Amino acid sequence: MMTTTEIQEVIPHRYPFLMVDKILEVEPGVRAVGIKNVTINEPYFQGHFKGYPVMPGVLIIEALAQTAVISVAFMDQYKCKLGLFASVDNYKIKKQVIPGDCLRLEAEILSIRMGIVKAKVVAKVEDDIVAEGTIRFAMVDRD
Repeated sequence: MMTTTEIQEVIPHRYPFLMVDKILEVEPGVRAVGIKNVTINEPYFQGHFKGYPVMPGVLIIEALAQTAVISVAFMDQYKCKLGLFASVDNYKIKKQVIPGDCLRLEAEILSIRMGIVKAKVVAKVEDDIVAEGTIRFAMVDRD
């Protein structure tokens, strides 16, 4: 298990854009499972939407991508690299995510070719799938 402090040693994201609070499982280059505790204190709830707070779907996919990058960042050849978003395919938002939800973030690495990673990602609240799809990102030097 990784804490927020340990996550920040692996990926460069910081508040308010660090979207993963905890990593429960990591198999380097294979899969990762993370947690995002959704609270009313998130800055995006000020405007999304007034009187009806809903976590933006693009931020759910960002949380999933950060989780996937953590899995790859544990591989020797990708340590100290930066994961840059490349594409999203077949992404579906199935349910709303609201303050108080505990978002479970699951990423399964499907392939890695020349630094381009393809991953199947699923976000759940309890046992309900709230979002899922396939993402691609590039692992690049931080320079």
